[in-house]
Amino acid sequence: MIASLDKNTLYDTFEVNDFNSLENKIDIMAPSLVEYYLSNLYFDESKIYLNKQNIEKTLCFGEYSIYFDYNDEIFLEINKKKLDTCSLW
Repeated sequence: MIASLDKNTLYDTFEVNDFNSLENKIDIMAPSLVEYYLSNLYFDESKIYLNKQNIEKTLCFGEYSIYFDYNDEIFLEINKKKLDTCSLW
């Protein structure tokens, strides 16, 4: 699932001013705290098309990826891994 994020909301949540500062801030934070903040930011369930050739920078951690594209837009992708259970029957 991919959602478009408001740049100002993302920066305010992590108390940074730009994407490079965001990367530095995330590096020093606990992963569980980063995932908590991002899960609270992700609320848009609509279908978003993301042209991955237009991505300038990417931050990946856990099941979350943040993409910053050349149009100064920010996208959040959540890769939920489905638990594959085998049946004995």
